[in-house]
Amino acid sequence: MATGIDDVLKHSVHTLVFRSLKRTHDMFLSDQNFIPTNDEKCEKLWASIKLRSEYSMVKDMPRPDLPHSKKLADHIGGSNSVNSSDQDGDQNQIEFRKTVLSDGSVVSTPVSNSMQLATYDSKSSDQSSKMLTSLNQTLIPRKAPTMPKPEWHPPWKLYRVISGHLGWVRCISVEPKNEWFVTGGGDRVIKIWDLASGTLKLSLTGHISSVRGVCVSPRNPYLFSCGEDKLVKCWDLEYNKVIRHYHGHLSAVYGLDIHPTIDVLLSCGRDATARVWDMRTKACVHTMTGHTNTVAVVKCQAAEPQVITGSHDCTIRLWDLAAGRTRATLTNHKKSIRSLVLHPTKYSFTSGSPDNIKQWKFPDGNFIQNLTGHNAIINTLGMNSDNVLVSGADNGTMYFWDWKTGYNFQRIQAAVQPGSIDSEAGIFACTFDHSGSRLITGEADKSIKIYKEDEKASEETHPINWRPDILKRKRY
Repeated sequence: MATGIDDVLKHSVHTLVFRSLKRTHDMFLSDQNFIPTNDEKCEKLWASIKLRSEYSMVKDMPRPDLPHSKKLADHIGGSNSVNSSDQDGDQNQIEFRKTVLSDGSVVSTPVSNSMQLATYDSKSSDQSSKMLTSLNQTLIPRKAPTMPKPEWHPPWKLYRVISGHLGWVRCISVEPKNEWFVTGGGDRVIKIWDLASGTLKLSLTGHISSVRGVCVSPRNPYLFSCGEDKLVKCWDLEYNKVIRHYHGHLSAVYGLDIHPTIDVLLSCGRDATARVWDMRTKACVHTMTGHTNTVAVVKCQAAEPQVITGSHDCTIRLWDLAAGRTRATLTNHKKSIRSLVLHPTKYSFTSGSPDNIKQWKFPDGNFIQNLTGHNAIINTLGMNSDNVLVSGADNGTMYFWDWKTGYNFQRIQAAVQPGSIDSEAGIFACTFDHSGSRLITGEADKSIKIYKEDEKASEETHPINWRPDILKRKRY
């Protein structure tokens, strides 16, 4: 026994696999060039399935060899009389009277005292006419739906690079008046920049780990920030210092957003929860549990559902803010979701994942369409009111999409700064300013880049390289 085991162990895995394949080949060698006999049971099953799938609408139509069917067939063919046999086998002839209706159709009615026969005849004629109508509709060839021509958008180009951070730039937020914007990064510093000139206005220190989210309040002089130190901070921009801390997260906080109409703040993080905070009292109103992995992004809107979260557990959840419970769970994605963006004017949103960018419709999260082609880990999405959607990925690529049709009209590979390596080309954050004319990105080479539309471009100089493709599937 030991000798046999030693003989097997002497051979490599490759040899053993090859021998197994050869044994399988020899086993089925006798079936080569052999035509199997027809299985009568399988053929009957195949015929019944084909009959049901292709002829189900007409297979139950009346047969001419049956007594009642003869009446119906002759009635459709316009005959004046039908032959029917009674219980004793006698042949009786029933006469029909033709009536021409206002629409030109001819209806035959039996001249008989038997109301039962007349009722049957009218019902069967209606049924047969419906069947023939449906059959004609199914036989009309339909043109395959095609994707509508996308709207032309001018190409975007880089026009400013801002340096100042000493770590990855992880988050960006633009002030409501569109005069300055805020960035946070891996150097634990929050910086405020002038949007027009790109000059540094202020640096805020206080976090003891990477800053992962910043958000400027539209109603108060407050700036909110969160980071990997488990802290959510409220900064008073009149005094440039922290005035509130929101304690409760058990791990790193990855994102936050402010409700547009209510004074509540939402944050999410690595503890697989999203938390709702009262801005003034610092109380945790709700702890939204249900995700089974890191919640990477949270978004708020005034309409229902008021809270949307995307997680590394490959699901998107729509939440009831009043009850703090899940309203709907979207499981279409097959990989982790790191970014969400709401459409500024339409009642819809977009989610980004390495498998696909998907568009959804509120309030129930109905799927609209896929935006395929950006085969990378998508860290961020941006959207402006001109229906331009931008996706930024880990490998430094930015794709620009026409939101309505899902057409990818431009691709940009972000250039790393001198002294950086190619692997530092990742894009972690992007956002449009409130005018929608400038795109701000935060990148792994520690720089902030600002893009704008090419003013000299036109449809003649930059035509749409587009041809109508057959639409795969679109659900409204």
